[in-house]
Amino acid sequence: MVRALNQIIEWRGKPMAIRVDNGPEYISATLAIWAAKQGIVLTHIQSGKPQQNAYVERYNRTVRHEWLDLYIFETIAEARIIATD
Repeated sequence: MVRALNQIIEWRGKPMAIRVDNGPEYISATLAIWAAKQGIVLTHIQSGKPQQNAYVERYNRTVRHEWLDLYIFETIAEARIIATD
């Protein structure tokens, strides 16, 4: 996750905050340490309030119904190629 976030920062710049779906008890120590070193605040949506993260909820639904349901993946590499396309 940290490697992907570093790459995104290279492409788009560093955000002030990253909103995460779960509470702090579910965030990895690696992500928390990385965010602190980067000066990025990790904010959490409130429990039972998925509308606070509506963009991601919509994206996840689209991925499930319009991508994952259409293919049977043999390897993670294959899934990555199709996801990139």
